[in-house]
Amino acid sequence: MSTAWRVSVDLDRCIGSGICAGMAPGHFRLVDGLSTPLAETVDPADPVVDAAESCPVEAILVRDASDQRLIAPEP
Repeated sequence: MSTAWRVSVDLDRCIGSGICAGMAPGHFRLVDGLSTPLAETVDPADPVVDAAESCPVEAILVRDASDQRLIAPEP
């Protein structure tokens, strides 16, 4: 299992729905109406995956920090 994840938001895709900030407030917030991760590298956590899976435009990517394997959203 991965010891760290990289979280990124594609700002060209983000529509600012706020679902991520609502589901994982310890990991995302809205800045100027767009999602922003609070940290680029995080410990694995279910709310991060839930937020990525719930994003209506799949703007959030969660990758394994060691090998860049996509964790969420599921392809």
